[in-house]
Amino acid sequence: MLHTQTTLLAASIALALAAPVMAEEAEGDEAKVSYDETLQIIGRRDNLRTEAGSATLLDEMELEKFKYDDIERILAMVPGVNIRSEDGYGLRPNIGFRGVTPERSKKITLMEDGVLIAPAPYSAPAAYYFPLMSKMTAVEVFKGPAAIKYGPYTVAGALNMTTRAVPEFREGQIDLAGGSDGYFKGHGYYGDTIGNFGFLLDGVHIQSDGFKELDGGGDTGFDKNEVMAKLRYNLDSERFSQVFELKMVYADEDSNETYLGLTDDDFAANPNRRYAASAEDEMTWEHTQFQFNHFIAGDNFDLTTRVYRNDFERAWLKLNGFDAQNNPATDRDLSTILQNPNDGINAIYYDVLTGAKDSEQAFETLILGNNDREYYAQGIQTDLRIAFNALSLKHNLHAGVRYHEDEIQRNHTEDSYRMQSGRLVATGDATVTATLNTEQTEAWSVYVQDTLEWDKLQVTLGVRGEFLDMFYQNDQPGAEGDYLSKETNVWLPGASVFYHVNDDLGVFFGVHEGFVPTSPQQNPAIDNESSVNYELGGRYGDGNTQVEAVAFFNDFDNLKESCTFSASASCSDTVDQEYNAGEVDVYGLEFSASHTLRAGGLDWPLSLVYTFTDSEFQTDFESDFTMWGNVSKGDSLPYLPEHQATLGLGVAGNLWEVNLLVRYQSEMLEASGEGVTLSGVETAAFTTVDLAASYDFGDWGEVYGKVDNLMDEAEIVSRRPYGARPNKPQQFVLGYKLGF
Repeated sequence: MLHTQTTLLAASIALALAAPVMAEEAEGDEAKVSYDETLQIIGRRDNLRTEAGSATLLDEMELEKFKYDDIERILAMVPGVNIRSEDGYGLRPNIGFRGVTPERSKKITLMEDGVLIAPAPYSAPAAYYFPLMSKMTAVEVFKGPAAIKYGPYTVAGALNMTTRAVPEFREGQIDLAGGSDGYFKGHGYYGDTIGNFGFLLDGVHIQSDGFKELDGGGDTGFDKNEVMAKLRYNLDSERFSQVFELKMVYADEDSNETYLGLTDDDFAANPNRRYAASAEDEMTWEHTQFQFNHFIAGDNFDLTTRVYRNDFERAWLKLNGFDAQNNPATDRDLSTILQNPNDGINAIYYDVLTGAKDSEQAFETLILGNNDREYYAQGIQTDLRIAFNALSLKHNLHAGVRYHEDEIQRNHTEDSYRMQSGRLVATGDATVTATLNTEQTEAWSVYVQDTLEWDKLQVTLGVRGEFLDMFYQNDQPGAEGDYLSKETNVWLPGASVFYHVNDDLGVFFGVHEGFVPTSPQQNPAIDNESSVNYELGGRYGDGNTQVEAVAFFNDFDNLKESCTFSASASCSDTVDQEYNAGEVDVYGLEFSASHTLRAGGLDWPLSLVYTFTDSEFQTDFESDFTMWGNVSKGDSLPYLPEHQATLGLGVAGNLWEVNLLVRYQSEMLEASGEGVTLSGVETAAFTTVDLAASYDFGDWGEVYGKVDNLMDEAEIVSRRPYGARPNKPQQFVLGYKLGF
């Protein structure tokens, strides 16, 4: 492994040294790429984008239409995205692409400004931290063969969020908004460039009292804060442009959120109810980020080096279940109780959960767990882009290398409570340590991708290498000898073809290998997730009209999932235990189109996004994983709606605009096979309408208003983690923005 690391480090240095020399040999006078463009995946320059894969860019203008805080609502405008909603606000989103499990967004590559942003991307990628969307000026989703550039998760694709850039001139804004359920947002930024030095300060505070109604009263809302500072220095010469930038971020959250949902009957009576047993549930976390970037560009090349460090600490006190006293006759998980609340002993548990009955017997004792975790992720990555001519072909070469380290330390404890007069009361028993362990990964990554252009044809060939050293240590007293180390080395090839039919129309085909590594604690008998992914599509763009249609087929050689509390899995023995399912096929169609009509002196923007997705297990197997159960060949994956559609309608004058967004999602399975709690259970299809409007008073600022869930539709969006969970009800927001 040391030899491999040395080779990769040498390759990184060679890329940096070779770039200016190769640029001198390139013919033509290509425009220099700006530093801010390198923070994005998808380019902006051409009407017809030629990326090797399905690509969607939501720029600042698109994000400003509805001023969403919730990434789940934003991604409704992107085809090929499957989401399992949980808290209604998108605090801890569950996002998947092209049928991969959406659980805590752990199977997509999450990035901010081109850098991995999950708490521990290799060791524990579940996204319990997610940045505030108010500070973002662009959101990009990229699927298909180009995913090999943005690993380690190449099965589905990449989500990159771009923060506000340091402005070239003095610029600032204040954004204040208030609304129903005690909603308040305060956002401000200010920046300037003086000579070669630039800076930006950006701060956001968002809070809400929450829309849930806790039995007996209590807070169900949240407070989130995020502060970002950027310092930039430009050092340009006749030959090169250079930028040095330091980015610093602090963020925190205090949310009274729970994994406990409702029975279906209680949901029908009041979808926003919360049981008394969840009164103490609370998540608190802090996140810090330091990122230093260096960028150098010539006429035909640019080289970006990023050094980064992310730290994340969280503690989630939440109801885990009942103390079954090691008796199988009284052992019930919360999901089973809420799915069958009138079944025998479940009726007793249900009455305790709702506060209708006091805890009397020992097995009626409630267990609250505090999942306390500390994460860090740090690394250095170098990315080269260069254009040159060779063998009568134009080449656009992308290459990069990254060294990354991350770690998670778990310290999960449990305390006993009794229900008394509708209130939780601590029993006074000693706190029990449930989980105490450490997982760590040291990872080298390298990729090379070359796009060869000949007349109207572009052929892209690439390969990604992932070289992982993983370590697991059980720190429970008496189990210190439980230690595991393992290596994973894999090469992931990809290829695509793009053909220009004319200046506005192109067709493309691609194939690439997908990969998701196992976590450090998994026994080597658990296989990595692997697949071969195909796509065939077409893209049209003339500046005013954009259309893209893509058919995809993901051929999983081995599907992998993990036992998590957020999936309502019983993980008391081994948190994040992983399971293999063998061969699975996922296939579908993605379509997106946008066009702006101009009539009556007004602009009428129209858009449509549609996704069809289906899946089939290719083998029979039995599993105690709660999302699978006993699977028969032909069964479908859970939380994968067959049909999704988003229709956007708008009208805009010189100073005002009104926009309407209509989203439809068909029913979803809660579990694939038989023999588990949610076997045969589905969520219902539902439609949500959002409305937004704004008026610009020029120097006096802008007033805006919006209504999320205009029709106040209430539907069960999921029965995980434990019980039925609602979508966010109707929410009114009125805001004011002043720029200076």
